[in-house]
Amino acid sequence: MHLAYPAVLSALLFCAGLYGVLARRNAILVLMSVELMLNAVNLNLVAFDVWLSRAAEETLHSGQALTLFTIAIAAAEIGIGLAIVLAVHRNRGTADIDKLRDTAEGHESDGPAGDAGTAEPTGRTEKAEATA
Repeated sequence: MHLAYPAVLSALLFCAGLYGVLARRNAILVLMSVELMLNAVNLNLVAFDVWLSRAAEETLHSGQALTLFTIAIAAAEIGIGLAIVLAVHRNRGTADIDKLRDTAEGHESDGPAGDAGTAEPTGRTEKAEATA
C-alpha cells in the first residue's frame, strides 16, 4: 500500500476534527473533535513507521510506540476534560461554550438594563426617586 492513502485519510480526519473544534458550541463535541484529531495523528505515525521500517533494515517501531503513548495521554485528557465539563454543567447548567465564555467574562445580563454590578446604595436611590 502506498503512503499516500493513509496520509490523505489522516488529513481528512484531521480537517474534520479541526472543523468540529472551531464550529461546535457543545464542550463534549469539542472534546470528541480533539480526539478525532489525535487519531489522525496516530494514523500518520503508524503509516510513516511502517513506511520507514520497509526502507531500513532495523525495525525499531518508534512510531507505533509513540502512538501508544499518545493513546494513553488522549485517554487521560478525555477523562479529565469530561470531568471538568460535567462539573461546569452542574454548576452553570449548560455546556455551551459561548455561554460559559460570556459568564466568565462578566457579560451576563441579570437585569433589564444589563448593569447588575452597578447598583447604588439605598440612600442615593431614595434621594434620586424623591427628586424625580
